[in-house]
Amino acid sequence: MAQVLEFKLPDLGEGLTEAEIVRWLVEVGDVVAIDQPVVEVETAKAMVEVPCPYGGVVTARFGEEGSELPVGAPLLTVAVGATDASSPGGDGAAADEPSGGSGNVLVGYGTGAPAARRRRIRPERVGANAAPATVPASAPAPVPVAASTLAPAPVPVGDVSGQANGRVNGRQGPVAVVSPLVRRLARQHDIDLRRLTGSGPDGLILRADVDSAIRHAGEATEAETRPGAEPVAAEAPTVHVGVAAPAAERIPLRGVRGAVADKLSRSRSEIPDATCWVDADATELMAARAAMNAASGPSGGPKVSVLALLARICTAALARYPELNSTVDTAAREIVRLPGVHLGFAAQTERGLVVPVVRDAHTRNAESIGAEIARLTELARTGKLSPAQLTGGTFTLNNYGVFGVDGSTPIINHPEAAMLGVGRIMPKPWVHNGELAVRQVVQLSLTFDHRVCDGGTAGGFLRYVADCVEQPAVLLRTL
Repeated sequence: MAQVLEFKLPDLGEGLTEAEIVRWLVEVGDVVAIDQPVVEVETAKAMVEVPCPYGGVVTARFGEEGSELPVGAPLLTVAVGATDASSPGGDGAAADEPSGGSGNVLVGYGTGAPAARRRRIRPERVGANAAPATVPASAPAPVPVAASTLAPAPVPVGDVSGQANGRVNGRQGPVAVVSPLVRRLARQHDIDLRRLTGSGPDGLILRADVDSAIRHAGEATEAETRPGAEPVAAEAPTVHVGVAAPAAERIPLRGVRGAVADKLSRSRSEIPDATCWVDADATELMAARAAMNAASGPSGGPKVSVLALLARICTAALARYPELNSTVDTAAREIVRLPGVHLGFAAQTERGLVVPVVRDAHTRNAESIGAEIARLTELARTGKLSPAQLTGGTFTLNNYGVFGVDGSTPIINHPEAAMLGVGRIMPKPWVHNGELAVRQVVQLSLTFDHRVCDGGTAGGFLRYVADCVEQPAVLLRTL
């Protein structure tokens, strides 16, 4: 009783999840040897010949040429032990071949077994249930095939303890190759992978290792052809390729980091955003803030922050340009202008970036907004913000100047329509009243959803914000 083994599309080692069948290299009924290429597939990066880990008779193929299969989907089935020396047309060659699996699909590089000739086996020799033609990818695995001859049990995929792999670098074991691209490159340049020591984890042979071996071989060939060169030994020495590199660190995208990643990805995939920016002279704004805080006296209440002043300027600008205090209902294909401003502000914490929301910011003055920002910031630092305090924003203010940078192109906080970014305020040369002077300059950048407005509206909003920064008295007109 022969054993039918299913060979699935393996992980191609390039971070890919699917491949397209370009060309089948075997037919149903063909005899295949261990590690013989059976199908040519195309990934997003290269064409790859995929070897089969089992030796035997092909009983079914899954998928037509041109179809796409995910990693882990069945490729074909092989009846192990379904051939013998008495098979019609046979000459006994197949009986001497190992019938078990190599256990080295995209890991080993050959087994040293003699290559099998492709021979057609009559269907009755592999059982009445054998599939006579290609099977669709969705079809169930074929029923085990009966045979008159039993064969040794195959080595399961992943079992690399067998001796069929030969001696590697003077020791018994498999050749650690994951990528079929590496195997093909080695074959093209006649590089014996059993003589290489990989630089990857657990001695994994990488493409860089094969490239290095190719360079070594080229240098040896060049030395041989150089006039007066000493003869080179026929047997090339073992190539040792560096020290095993440390494994890459994997950090799960979950918690706050995962939520931020999902929201930013959704923003970029759904919102057609655009950014405009302008430099503004913040000297007068800084002077106004100093005057406000001085007027409050030593015990006159909390100090007014620059962020609070910018937040108050934003609420005034949104009153003039309500298009930017809106959201897009994609299902109804409508722009929804929101009645109030719930102002979010970006806060960096040990747990990651969070955006607390100042409710009804349009009803607050600079001092009230500043006090609420301070309260929410403290909650963010201690990890005590509630979900309600992190949702429902209609516009976001992002002060990345605290990180010592001048400009940025913010990603909109979905489902909002705009975000104002503020860089650091620092002394710079500036033309003031017709003369060159050192002034406190800040860069302002506005990223907006181009569905809710055009560049003229966005530019008008940003220009109004810049005018209020340069001349705070402009803001008094709206108070």
